[in-house]
Amino acid sequence: MKTKVQRPLLRPLRFLLATLPLAMGSVFAADDATHSSADLKYQAGSSPLGQVPMHQNINPKAPPMTQTEFEQGKQIYFQRCAGCHGVLRKGATGKPLTPDITLDKGTDYLKVFIGYGSPAGMPNWGTSGELSEKEVDLMARYVQQEPPVPPEFSKKDMLATWKVTVPVDKRPTKKLNNYNIGNIFSTTLRDAGEVALIDGDTKKIINIVKTGYAVHISRTSASGRYLYVIGRDARINLIDLWMEKPDSVAELKTGLEARSIETSKYKGFEDKYAIAGDYWPPQFVIMEGDTLKPLKVVSTRGMTVDNEYHPEPRVASIVASHYRPEFVVNAKETGKIMLVDYKDIDNLKITTLDGAKFLHDGGLDSTGRYFLVAANASNKIAVVDTKEDKLAAIVDVGKTPHPGRGANFIHPKFGPVWATSHLGDESISMIGTDPINHKANAWKVVDTVQGQGGGSLFIKTHPKSKNLWVDTPLNPDEKLSQSVAVFDINNLAKGYEVLPIAEWANIGEGAKRIVQPEYNKAGDEVWFSVWSAKDKQSAIVVVDDKTRKLKAVIKDPRLITPTGKFNVNNTQHDIY
Repeated sequence: MKTKVQRPLLRPLRFLLATLPLAMGSVFAADDATHSSADLKYQAGSSPLGQVPMHQNINPKAPPMTQTEFEQGKQIYFQRCAGCHGVLRKGATGKPLTPDITLDKGTDYLKVFIGYGSPAGMPNWGTSGELSEKEVDLMARYVQQEPPVPPEFSKKDMLATWKVTVPVDKRPTKKLNNYNIGNIFSTTLRDAGEVALIDGDTKKIINIVKTGYAVHISRTSASGRYLYVIGRDARINLIDLWMEKPDSVAELKTGLEARSIETSKYKGFEDKYAIAGDYWPPQFVIMEGDTLKPLKVVSTRGMTVDNEYHPEPRVASIVASHYRPEFVVNAKETGKIMLVDYKDIDNLKITTLDGAKFLHDGGLDSTGRYFLVAANASNKIAVVDTKEDKLAAIVDVGKTPHPGRGANFIHPKFGPVWATSHLGDESISMIGTDPINHKANAWKVVDTVQGQGGGSLFIKTHPKSKNLWVDTPLNPDEKLSQSVAVFDINNLAKGYEVLPIAEWANIGEGAKRIVQPEYNKAGDEVWFSVWSAKDKQSAIVVVDDKTRKLKAVIKDPRLITPTGKFNVNNTQHDIY
């Protein structure tokens, strides 16, 4: 929804804006001083909770709203605001917006800050044209009402959604197809609520599988047979890659909004368990690996690393330890890292580490021992030693790190490193990861280079490659969002080469944001999503890693808003 604001009607509010103390801008300010435009675009991503029925609690002190207006306000809030201010409006990366604060400010004041934004990080929703004047007024009244609370989602609720469409005893006992399973790419078709399984050898679509909305990640089981995908609406699909035509064999909803899923990888527990992390309710769920039957539900509500209670710590990334029968579960708002021992789930043991607030994505180092996770809004990387079950370090990096799974490579001067790019600036930080042979460099930023700009979501390389790829899909400059930067690992100081991926796609009009470089199994191709709107043509561009030349363009009407791509082999073995 992008309705042009009626600017003349907002002009009388300029005087009010000028007369209000600047300090009051902290009502909407983020916890850090400012956000870049890329940060804001990322944090303001839509939530499926806007469509969930919730009770309207009438506050007699608040400005009146009809039920229709309240529902409209709720939808706008979960489309634009919940990512920063939280489901319950108690604050996340943005400040709280509860009635005890907003009622004191009043409707006129709130209209100014929703319409014009603030230097401290509040977007200018009105003057940017994102919200009309009527919508600005509506939201100023909405945030003075009591926040509607989404329903909880219990194990009983999950079981009501659980479907096993192909029972385990009816599934193949051996692979029934001729596909090179390790080179299949599970590709998110974001706005279609599907994933495309693409044959990396032939570049042809094997199957389109109906999934939840906006699949966030795909994960491969330890054996490589099963593929797990989870949508933002917390719907999980289990795909059997041994079938003649790989397809979903089970599904489950673990909540109302989610982002993460992983499977057990420790020796003796291969394919036994899966785990999913919810944004709402704030909890994680352990399931049977081959049926998705829910077994254990654990809430993440509790104290932050600053010793303050938080009611909705969203579960961000989850990885499976290779050193212990454990899942590493990261709670975003609290900054707590939970090491969940799944040896005996009836007597679950959890070791909790203090990381840094707003944990999000991350990946393992090249040995698989250390997990490095970005605390986005804290501008830090927390390092977990999964062998010793302890925090190894917290490292300061650039502004709003967003590594995806990061990139492991041998730095020509500093030895093994893990790298992250950033949403908030153009820097690429390289952290030393070898405390044995390069002890002086371990858990420090040993090198930093400058990429094209901020707005990066993913950085990627491969053990067989000398290239380091960095995307910038959320940069406001189209030249940057429609291209990708590539560095020579052996000569990082030389700077980057820019490849015009969107131009190579040759798909006509559209946003054509280039997102998530992903290698094939052999490590000699890099795949890029050319992500346009759902009513525009999108594509996948394949680049020869050695020559950096265009190798193929995959076009198909079914490739609707492709974003994440997950190569089965590389995901199975944590190669990045």
